[in-house]
Amino acid sequence: MRYISTRGQAPALTFTEALLAGLAEDGGLYVPQTYPQLDRTAIAAFAGKPYAEVAEAVIAPFVGEAIPRAELRAMLAQAYAPFRHAAVAPLAQLGDNLFLMELFHGPTLAFKDVAMQLLGRLTNAALAARGLRATVVGATSGDTGAAAIEAFRGLDRVDVFILYPHGRVSNVQRRQMTTVPDANIHTIALEGSFDDAQSILKGLFRNAGFRKDVGLTGVNSINWARVVAQVVYYFTSAVALGAPHRNVSFTVPTGNFGDILAGYVAKQMGLPIERLVIATNENDILARTLETGRYEVRGVKPTQSPSMDIQVSSNFERLLFDASGRDAARVSAMMAALDQSRGFSIDERALQAIRADFDAFAVSEPQTREEIAETYRQDEYILDPHSAVGVHAARRALERRPATPMIVAGTAHPAKFPDAIKAATGVTPALPPHLAHIAAAPERFEILPNDPVAIEKFIRAKARAAQA
Repeated sequence: MRYISTRGQAPALTFTEALLAGLAEDGGLYVPQTYPQLDRTAIAAFAGKPYAEVAEAVIAPFVGEAIPRAELRAMLAQAYAPFRHAAVAPLAQLGDNLFLMELFHGPTLAFKDVAMQLLGRLTNAALAARGLRATVVGATSGDTGAAAIEAFRGLDRVDVFILYPHGRVSNVQRRQMTTVPDANIHTIALEGSFDDAQSILKGLFRNAGFRKDVGLTGVNSINWARVVAQVVYYFTSAVALGAPHRNVSFTVPTGNFGDILAGYVAKQMGLPIERLVIATNENDILARTLETGRYEVRGVKPTQSPSMDIQVSSNFERLLFDASGRDAARVSAMMAALDQSRGFSIDERALQAIRADFDAFAVSEPQTREEIAETYRQDEYILDPHSAVGVHAARRALERRPATPMIVAGTAHPAKFPDAIKAATGVTPALPPHLAHIAAAPERFEILPNDPVAIEKFIRAKARAAQA
């Protein structure tokens, strides 16, 4: 299995090479040359299997010969052992044909753990095999940072630098990042938005000298290994509801487009997904794009679902690549227009290809609060604000297609957003015991300006790979 860039000017890589590279040298994102296929018999056989066993069957074709199968199997078993539910991603029913896939049973209470626990092990093994050190740099709107820190903390071969928008994540999200004492962890409170942090991150990856000097690699969902790991739970949840013998649909709260892209990949592999529903908050660029065909960046609005407060959804580039017939020149032109004028238009053929698989709904702040309150009143189930955006969008999608089971990605534990939950329900959800200590633990972070030069200087001073 080889991986190619969406912009067509970078060399094809193996799975492990793409894992360590993160972003392609030409600024594009790596995608597989072809999508592996699983037939109906193979998918049906997933029923009742342990999560790690299904993960091996789904992920191994993407890995190819880059990692020995026995090593991959061991890493998968280790990655999912810390999860606090045997199913890893269990389903809870909220209504007729409406189900919530609980993706928050990992160490940091967010869906990012499902991929990050594996990514840490894959990266460390790849570095050890090559005798290398690496510098992991990530931008987070809330949950990715904590999941990456938990996955990479204490590793001798990796230094981690996480940029988050100062004052724009919840207190719990911030403390999950800033109270980790390990010396290889560095948290940066950027005086800007998540889009600013992501822009700086992409600029660092395009800086060939810096990239080489510090052994730069990434953990954001631009890293293909993140997407691959997330594909698995689409299979396990769909099979639990009768796939491949019946179709299912998914609604996914969407910021950077990585999680729902994993659903698209599962569909390309043969999973019978009827619709993929994009759920956005008031930062509704993707809903606007599907409606008008115009991808146009506006200002980011802070909301009660901060992990979705994003305008530039990086993984959308991978979908554009496929929808455009894998025309790298066309994708490059759209991305150049985005950089230059903050927007681009999608041609009609590509737009129709996207609409063939996806729907999109934007959910307002009042609608999010009401969904949290109403689900609590009816079902005594507390949704976090991101999952509430997803559930509200799913209810609207079910009005169109009520006969197909709808699975909503429940992306975070409500205790990560106590203020929003209390405002909607009057209840303050408690942190699970294993995280209670962060409320009083000392914090460690740096506040830095929204300046790529300042960020680069800070990383060079701290990264051990730069000093080797």
